Amino acid sequence: MKLSDLLKYEEDLRLEKKTVIILRWIALIGQLITIYLVHFLFNFQLPLIYCSLTIFFGGLTNIFIQFNFKNNQLNNIESTILLFYDVLQLSVLLYLTGGVTNPFIVFLIVPAIVSSTLLNLSSTIFLSIITGISLILLTFNYYPLPHPGDLHFHVPNYYIYSVPSALMIALIFLNYFGFRFGYEARRRGNALNKLESVLSKEQELDSIGHQAAAAAHSLGTPLSTITVIAKELRKEIKENSKFSEDVDTLIIEVKKCGDILKKLSRREIVSDEYVKNVTMYNLLYEITESFKEISKKDIILNKNNLAESIPTKRSAEITYGLRNFIGNAVKYSKSKVNVDLKTYNDEIKIEISDDGPGFPADILNIIGEPYISTKSKKLKFKAGLGLGTFIGKTLLERKKAKIEFTNLNKSGAQVEISWKKNDLI
Repeated sequence: MKLSDLLKYEEDLRLEKKTVIILRWIALIGQLITIYLVHFLFNFQLPLIYCSLTIFFGGLTNIFIQFNFKNNQLNNIESTILLFYDVLQLSVLLYLTGGVTNPFIVFLIVPAIVSSTLLNLSSTIFLSIITGISLILLTFNYYPLPHPGDLHFHVPNYYIYSVPSALMIALIFLNYFGFRFGYEARRRGNALNKLESVLSKEQELDSIGHQAAAAAHSLGTPLSTITVIAKELRKEIKENSKFSEDVDTLIIEVKKCGDILKKLSRREIVSDEYVKNVTMYNLLYEITESFKEISKKDIILNKNNLAESIPTKRSAEITYGLRNFIGNAVKYSKSKVNVDLKTYNDEIKIEISDDGPGFPADILNIIGEPYISTKSKKLKFKAGLGLGTFIGKTLLERKKAKIEFTNLNKSGAQVEISWKKNDLI
């Protein structure tokens, strides 16, 4: 993963305005209560007016955001500016109340950690640098920690220096994990959104195909009736009749309609139940035949003796998943693709293999994850980000399939898809 790719990734990330405002009010009220408790309840001396003004200006920014920002969400730049102000506001308050000796100094790293989880890397780096500078300044410049009477809090210098050091290490550690988890969550969320979109389109296409098949079946009978009647009329009408040409045209056009319906259905429709029920072999046959029409490569569908009669329910998930893996095999193969359908006592297995270069070793163990890329120069110009494989794998797993990716001994890749019979039927 390159730094330049991370900096460009998802520039338009957003924070919910209402959530930000509520959290800032909680923080500001907490600061105000703490300051006034320390001053009035414990009688610790601190610059109360300056502290109150610092919190007051923080409240003004919240009111400004609430009434001047019309959108319900703050974009990445607006969110970064707001978190930047929070670092400055809290830094000033800590400067007035003991700097790094104040135990509440830990809250200074919170804005950068929020950015690492919800905003992009540029914002996180910027806020981390500002936080680091603030910690250094607060190490050497601050008002004394509030204390009662003449008692003063003294600590050795190595303790003073260890506090910002520990916080910077925690900042780097938490930012890294926050960014990684947030980045992966956003990528997977986007991949799942695309999966839902693909599934929705596949279901629409599936529905259209079913409607076409149903139409072909339903219109077959009336067209046959029209053909019979037209031929009978043709026998009754003499050659020199003024209606003979019209009847001949009618017969020709009915035949054309029949041919069109055959192309739509691509097979003989014996009953409406075919729309929902299909054998696994016939489903694979339809998919492989569709690739033969657009590819010159040799696509071979094999089966054992019992495999042809394996029934299944036609679904968008299974159709898309199988089509995706067979399509990948066709794409990466040199000249040949094998699709083997096998059945055992309680298991159904589909093996899709090709004679291509195989899966790259650097991604073999993570195939099926979204947004992955290989370092292989041979495949880089063909390979995408693994999103299609992720979608196909996820859709098939929704139907209780198990998928394994392996490389063949000589050359080529193999995808093994298996079901328990009870899960598929």
